[in-house]
Amino acid sequence: MKIAILGISGRVGSRIANELLQRGHTITGIARKIDGVTERPNLTLKAADATSADALAPLLHGHDAIISATRFVGGIDAATLISAAKKAGVPRALVVGGAGSLEVAPGKALVETPDFPEAYKPEALAGRVFLDALRAEKDLDWTFLSPSALFMPGERSGKFRLGGDGVLSDEQGKSWVSMEDFAIAMADELEHPKHSRRRFTVGY
Repeated sequence: MKIAILGISGRVGSRIANELLQRGHTITGIARKIDGVTERPNLTLKAADATSADALAPLLHGHDAIISATRFVGGIDAATLISAAKKAGVPRALVVGGAGSLEVAPGKALVETPDFPEAYKPEALAGRVFLDALRAEKDLDWTFLSPSALFMPGERSGKFRLGGDGVLSDEQGKSWVSMEDFAIAMADELEHPKHSRRRFTVGY
């Protein structure tokens, strides 16, 4: 497939690109600054501001799907992503979500718990707004993949669990996933869609 990745210069976007390139897909990588992104076969790099639908749409034309791996604060918002996808005629959008909007109990999000770090609240709350906007969208085929609470570079093990709207934790109560295994889950969903117009999560 031909995939556009927004935020390819970031830690998550770069790992998703690596996974998809290994699987033989063709990637257009889009970021404000692409100087630090390594050029590779089947990867085309474009410097652009993803917050402008009019600027973004021409770069998305002809792609099978968009993967948004930008931050929610200062990055693309849901309305811009939806508008750009529709203008470009791209049928699918997959979004790197946040863990803050995952539920620890019915109706209670992780971001609302007392121990949630204050520094991460703006990003988490913006991610929840983004997800709510996607849920109101009736035409674009979207998927929102939330990582577990601890989300860091690590091992590509290929061994993980998938969940829905609730936080996943291991036997010790730790909620975590590597960016490399997250990228596998995202690529799997791209190739074999099972969460159309839904949010899901990945963890150990």
